[in-house]
Amino acid sequence: MSSPENVSFPCRNLKIAAHLYPPVPDSPNRSGAAVIICHPWTSIKEQSPVNYARVLNKAGFTCLAYDAAYQGESEGEPRNLEDPYQRAEDIKAAVTYLIGLDKARGIDPGKIGVLGICASGGYAPFATQGDLRIKACATSAAVCVGTMARRGFDQDSSNMDILRGQLEAAARDRNSDVSGEKVDLVHMLPEKLEDAEGLPESFRDLASYYRTPRGDHPRARNVCLPRSWDIMAGFDAFAHNDMISPRPLLMITGTKAATKWYSEDGVAKAKEPKELVVIDGLTHADLYDHVDEAGPKCVEFFGKWLV
Repeated sequence: MSSPENVSFPCRNLKIAAHLYPPVPDSPNRSGAAVIICHPWTSIKEQSPVNYARVLNKAGFTCLAYDAAYQGESEGEPRNLEDPYQRAEDIKAAVTYLIGLDKARGIDPGKIGVLGICASGGYAPFATQGDLRIKACATSAAVCVGTMARRGFDQDSSNMDILRGQLEAAARDRNSDVSGEKVDLVHMLPEKLEDAEGLPESFRDLASYYRTPRGDHPRARNVCLPRSWDIMAGFDAFAHNDMISPRPLLMITGTKAATKWYSEDGVAKAKEPKELVVIDGLTHADLYDHVDEAGPKCVEFFGKWLV
């Protein structure tokens, strides 16, 4: 794997911090193809994106991974905000950045793809629907945060009554800008792995990644502002997946992934060319770092459609 170069690019007047991975020396010639890799909700570029960049990088692709606005090392206030529409703009700004590098880095502006992981597995198709510069879209362990707000991470594990409570918390959070009331961040996971023992299996799965050496990072504490929910509540990442065609869509999930139903829904709403890949035995969080099958599948996909 090549050493990443610290770079940045602008998005809506915010400085987005990124890592640029040039192709490994003596790797296959991909004719200037590049892949943007987007991180999960409450995550950063140094976590799961690195694992996919490693595989794609060795296969000859230029890769760009970045921290979403309001998160990680990127700019944006208030911190820890999750805004699906800003997330899509981050992707589009990343495309613009790569196009600007075309002569200096040998990147072909007509050969740019995107890979979204977890929540970015919703943002990547959403951005691709309207941005024709994105020539191929892949996802791994995809989630639509709007559907999640309305129906839950596990299928139908939440409902509109629960969302109502989250929207009330969002309102208090916004009012705190003028009232001075202290509003707590939403902690998506407990701080310690052992404290996840009584949670649903899907959350224990996430804790097994984020609260162990597999994925633990001091800049990713898995917290979110309550006001994020009133932005996510009406979002629907896959509603217009048919607009991606005739460009290709690949969605990768696992047989044990609590979120498999999202990828099934995303592919069902798309037109050809599309492909659903279900990897035997893998959970949602397994797809963050167990990339022995998912990684080569992405290489095959982008190699077919970008090169």
